[in-house]
Amino acid sequence: MDLQLADLVTIGVLVVLEGLLSADNALVLAVMILGLPRRDQKKALRYGLVGAFAFRIAATLLATYFIQMGWVKILGGCYLLYLTAQHFLQGGSAEDRSRIRPAQAWLGLTALWATVVKVELVNIAFSVDSILVAVAMSRKFWVVLTGGLLGIVAIRVVIGQLLTLVRRYPTIVDGAFIIIAWVGIKLLVEYLNAAGVIHFEIDKWLSLALIGIIFTIAYLRARRKGPVPDDDPRSDEAAVLLADNHSS
Repeated sequence: MDLQLADLVTIGVLVVLEGLLSADNALVLAVMILGLPRRDQKKALRYGLVGAFAFRIAATLLATYFIQMGWVKILGGCYLLYLTAQHFLQGGSAEDRSRIRPAQAWLGLTALWATVVKVELVNIAFSVDSILVAVAMSRKFWVVLTGGLLGIVAIRVVIGQLLTLVRRYPTIVDGAFIIIAWVGIKLLVEYLNAAGVIHFEIDKWLSLALIGIIFTIAYLRARRKGPVPDDDPRSDEAAVLLADNHSS
């Protein structure tokens, strides 16, 4: 293996870029995982991490073909817009919407595994940009792969922190879904631009700045309403709702 100082620098840059490109990814995945009881959230993160590793290795090996998979963005964008519409149209007050809905079984899978599958599908939609940027920065397979895998680990740490934050301030969920809607729109615009349907694109730094502004406003609003004590049953709404369903 031809190891050079430039390779180590490139790996460091790739980890940072992975974090920047996946900031919205972390928030989307955190909201999806919140629907599980707290005891299953770590499992979903762990299984999702394994799946993300496997997908990153395969996509890096097939980077030449992966560039043709821009269509996954339109599917991912539509799914994120569907999640947002479902959240805001389900009725009830802002306080009702802040109650985390329990994850549901899907296609014969348990709630846990259904969530893991959905997490992996969203991972694929978000990975297009980061993998193509990595391949453009280095032609060495091990450099691209190392930077990508370390970046995935960093993002999973961020997701864990976001889970804690949203459990503490559940009213932040509305802001999170506004960001999810924006991310869905961004993915659709990127696909339409790549397909030649439209001839403009959303600047990544502008997108990150907007996400930061929305998240800050939602966080300050949630702080004004006050935190939910960690020992309060509402801090794990999914577990409470599941328990109610089992006892009824």
